[in-house]
Amino acid sequence: MTPREAAGAARQFEELRPLLFSIAYRFLGSVGEAEDAVQETWLRYEASPTRPVSAKAFLSAVVTRISIDVLRSARVRREEYVGPWFPEPLLTDPYQDPERSAELADSISMAALLLLERLSPLERAVFVLREVFAFGFPEIAAAVGRSEAACRQLAVRARRHMDEGRPRFEADRREREELAGRFFDAFREGDVDALRELLAADVHMVGDSGGKAPLFAAHTLGLANVTRLLAVAVPQIALVGVVVTPHEVNGQPGAVFRDRDGRVVSAWVLDILDGRIQTIRTVLNPDKPAHVGPVADAWAMSREANRRHATEPGANGSA
Repeated sequence: MTPREAAGAARQFEELRPLLFSIAYRFLGSVGEAEDAVQETWLRYEASPTRPVSAKAFLSAVVTRISIDVLRSARVRREEYVGPWFPEPLLTDPYQDPERSAELADSISMAALLLLERLSPLERAVFVLREVFAFGFPEIAAAVGRSEAACRQLAVRARRHMDEGRPRFEADRREREELAGRFFDAFREGDVDALRELLAADVHMVGDSGGKAPLFAAHTLGLANVTRLLAVAVPQIALVGVVVTPHEVNGQPGAVFRDRDGRVVSAWVLDILDGRIQTIRTVLNPDKPAHVGPVADAWAMSREANRRHATEPGANGSA
């Protein structure tokens, strides 16, 4: 490859990098693994002796095959994972396509990514390429190494599984953001009554710590139980100076929690429907938000909160 050809190939790859990352992330639910898959795709593209007719088709096929292999080994690790497993929080999807913005936003939600975990790697690949990124079946068949007829069957099965458990969200994004803003305002103010008013009767609060951080909500179900949990958590979080910054997480209303030095403590994601919060997901595993910024020591913060609580007036029956 001449220097001019190499420069052209590199430029073409960089233009397609957002798409490749977005494909890989939807397969893997991991920012780091998706970035590694994209880098490996570049190495294979760079080493290819010939330039493909369609760089997009070629690179998408390569990143798909790499992601399928990574996903198969990742599933073995996830079987040994401590507690609920959530994807790594993604604050911004680098790939933008106005014509498919709805599909892109829905497919990156925590709920949708967890639903994709139920599919086989091949079903997941076909679904993501077809339903999310609108690839044709000839391209999909080449990417996964199956016939077009087999890919069509895989697509039907995958779509059926996804439709059976497809998450529903509030249609109006502005209404969702407004309600989430009220929730986190009430959280910062320690107003548990206001928080209760925003929760659905069957609200579910669930957390992913991977056994590596204090977990106050593995699975908590129901308005009364979640309210009691928040009534305990809110003042403890305030005691150690945690800053709550609302932010879209995986295309949904959420927030990033940081300690007083700006280090990431956790990310929260809200599922909202019918004007109420249906699910609160908290990502506490310190390995998962490392791409967002430096990560706090949640165990140290928990110990500090307990010490401060013990010395507060009125604690342990003192005046």
